[in-house]
Amino acid sequence: MTDCIFCRIVSGEIPAKFVLETEKLVAFHDLNPAAPQHALVIPRRHIATLDDATDEDRDLLGELMLAGAEVARLLGCAEKGYRTVLNCNQDGGQSVYHIHLHVLGGRSLSWPPG
Repeated sequence: MTDCIFCRIVSGEIPAKFVLETEKLVAFHDLNPAAPQHALVIPRRHIATLDDATDEDRDLLGELMLAGAEVARLLGCAEKGYRTVLNCNQDGGQSVYHIHLHVLGGRSLSWPPG
C-alpha cells in the first residue's frame, strides 16, 4: 500500500528508529509517545485492522505478541511492567490502518486507559 505510512516505514522510504527487526515484523519508537517507553510492533505485510486478519494470520499475530514482549525487554521496562495495546477501527482508537501493537512502559499506567 503506497499510501500507508507504516508500509513506507517498512520499505525504508520513511526513516524510523528501529528497536527490533525480524523476517515478518518490525518495531520502532512511536513519534508521539504516550509513555517514556513507547514502541510500535507491526507486520511487514499490510493488514489494515484486526478485523481484516484471517486464520492464515494466526502465527503472525502470535509473533506480534511475542515481539511485543521482546520489545519491552529491549526497552528496559519488562521487569517493572508494561502494557500492550492493539486498537481496532475508529472508536477503538486506531489512527493508522495498518495493524500495530503499542508497547508502553517506563511509568505506572492507570486503568481504565481512556
